[in-house]
Amino acid sequence: MGIMEEMSFDARLARIKSEYETLISRKNEVDESWYNGIVQRYRYPVLTAAHTPYFWRYDLDPQANPRLMERMGINAVFNVGAMAWNGKILLAARVEGYDRKSFFAIAESESGIDNFRFWDFPLVMPETDDPDTNVYDMRLTAHEDGWIYGVFCTERKDPNAPPGDLSSAVAQAGIARTRDLLHWERLPDLCTTSPQQRNVVLHPEFVAGKYAFYTRPMDEFISVGGGGGIGWGLCNDITHAVIESETIIDSRAYHTVKEAKNGAGATPIKTPEGWLHIAHGVRNTAAGLRYVLYAFLCDLEHPERVIYRPGGYFMAPVGEERVGDVSNVLFCNGAVLRPNGDIFIYYGSSDTRTHVATTTVDIMLDYVKNTPEDGLRSAVSVAQRVQLIQHNQKWL
Repeated sequence: MGIMEEMSFDARLARIKSEYETLISRKNEVDESWYNGIVQRYRYPVLTAAHTPYFWRYDLDPQANPRLMERMGINAVFNVGAMAWNGKILLAARVEGYDRKSFFAIAESESGIDNFRFWDFPLVMPETDDPDTNVYDMRLTAHEDGWIYGVFCTERKDPNAPPGDLSSAVAQAGIARTRDLLHWERLPDLCTTSPQQRNVVLHPEFVAGKYAFYTRPMDEFISVGGGGGIGWGLCNDITHAVIESETIIDSRAYHTVKEAKNGAGATPIKTPEGWLHIAHGVRNTAAGLRYVLYAFLCDLEHPERVIYRPGGYFMAPVGEERVGDVSNVLFCNGAVLRPNGDIFIYYGSSDTRTHVATTTVDIMLDYVKNTPEDGLRSAVSVAQRVQLIQHNQKWL
């Protein structure tokens, strides 16, 4: 007989609890093997499937589950919204069960680097009259109107799909709000002129007295089609949010890191010199789609205007980050500005786990302001690199 069969219920439960507490209490460490001068990675993910409470996964009733089977397994924990709250860092995680359904759950940490512990219950998200099949990738925005908003992707089966087509879907931007992160009010989904929406982010301040959204217009569930990039739109009433006109502020471009698609990531961070955006760019490869993180800066008074646009990415999947359910993916929808100017960037890797990277406002402003824009041609790229090499000659 195997060791699990020989082990008593009580002994197995004690082992599960011990392994869980050991994982939750593990200190994180700076990854000394990797540093690009912009962000610092850490050795361990901050959230994984194993970080979810064991009582979410196991039936602890010895009569109902004498073998202590995992009745409701967790597949992945990734793509987290993030905010500071009551002296702690809170992550609104996308938790995906073995049944492929995602839901939201709050994990908190004193340090923001390690020891994240989930609240006892997942977030209970009310449904609209048209129930969601799946919800995921929530951005948290503490708005100046006093509410905390969660803007997320809501997915439903495409009602116009041909019979037998069980993969076609419609994605829209769901909106909910809360005062305490426990009790949520569901608002109607965002309405735009685009057939589908994903990666929608609410700007934290009013713009001309209106609510402002960064959008990602899409023609289809996977393909953006004619969607040109990260959009911008205003609405008068967030309780019935309608954007009548979208303007592309950060466009896709051929043979760049955002050729296939790009999307807004974390809620923008207000700095002395502009609104800092951490976004994702996607290109196609022979091995499939590759997601990387890039940054840009928008004007403080006119957040629809991009004022600095460094070329390329500042983070791409490395090492174990490249492996998972959807390989070769980094995705960020949460970052937190600390009072001392530190920035904690939370990112999912390969749709499987959640990591943190740290930087500062000063470093990111240096990066976005002084990194050349993408010249869009090899000749321009070479000219930029030659200029850098010539500049460096006196220090060699």
